[in-house]
Amino acid sequence: MRVIVAITAASGAIYARQCVELLLRSSEVERIALIYSTHAKEVAKAEGVTIPEDERIELFENDNIWASPASGSARWESMIIVPATMGTMARIATGISQTLIERSADVMLKERRRLVIVAREAPYSLIHLRNMTTLTESGAVIIPASPSFYFNPTSIEELCLTISTRAVEHAGVMTKHKEWE
Repeated sequence: MRVIVAITAASGAIYARQCVELLLRSSEVERIALIYSTHAKEVAKAEGVTIPEDERIELFENDNIWASPASGSARWESMIIVPATMGTMARIATGISQTLIERSADVMLKERRRLVIVAREAPYSLIHLRNMTTLTESGAVIIPASPSFYFNPTSIEELCLTISTRAVEHAGVMTKHKEWE
């Protein structure tokens, strides 16, 4: 399976790191396209988060609209935007594709492939909610970065993993989470 992971400058880089780690643990995942928005690396650094490196990960520049994730012919099977800013979501919802992240998401929607968006904002404005509705109606899965407490997590890492696991599984990659076994 070939998965695109896009990281935007919203707070919550831990979710991105965990998603990449979960994808790398899966034997189903043969390749990961990794795309950072303009300020995503700065936010991750400020939050003390480092994204793993691996030979299966190919880094693409967000201004490279000629990269393979920008084409439906390249057959990337799913995409996770984690965390997703409301600005990124708004541009995707309105069909604005000026960056590789936006174009890749547009390709996922037009090709009817899996697009998972981990929305990171609080509270939501009516504009945010309408954009999320538009994206959902277009085939995307919106997962708010609102962790669950059902399994009595004992750390921030475990708490965030409830969202990261959902994002990866909605992208089509099954995982095992120790609290759910």
